[in-house]
Amino acid sequence: MNLRCLTSGYKKNIEEVLNGAIFDVKYDEMVVVKNIDFYSLCEHHMLPFYGKAHVAYIPNGKVVGLSKIPRIVEVFARRLQVQERMTQEIADTIDTYLKPRGVAVVTEAQHMCMMMRGVEKQNSSAIASAVLGEFHSDISTRNEFFHLINLR
Repeated sequence: MNLRCLTSGYKKNIEEVLNGAIFDVKYDEMVVVKNIDFYSLCEHHMLPFYGKAHVAYIPNGKVVGLSKIPRIVEVFARRLQVQERMTQEIADTIDTYLKPRGVAVVTEAQHMCMMMRGVEKQNSSAIASAVLGEFHSDISTRNEFFHLINLR
């Protein structure tokens, strides 16, 4: 794998990634796609960080093809990143294109910059979240999301 592949997200256009796979529906329950593997490069140290993303939204008349959610994660992971920004970009993109009642994204990652250098803590991980709409304003909705992503 070369640097061009690891930074291919800069060349991706979200509308092309979605490819028209947004559908009108009368469905208003939470949609969750969890355990989406991602690999990214820390923009500060140029070392990898990798982990899993969990994404949910509450439709407001529109849903997206389920395979598009991991593709959105991939677009932002394949850029020089910080985990917190990547998490927010995923949430903002879903919010922009679907206009749902709410969006929640949690990323869990291991950072080679923490494992190989500095503190050298091999078993540490970082968690970042972004919650919008009903996930932000309604604690029971947020709790349902966290419960669902923690089911094994």
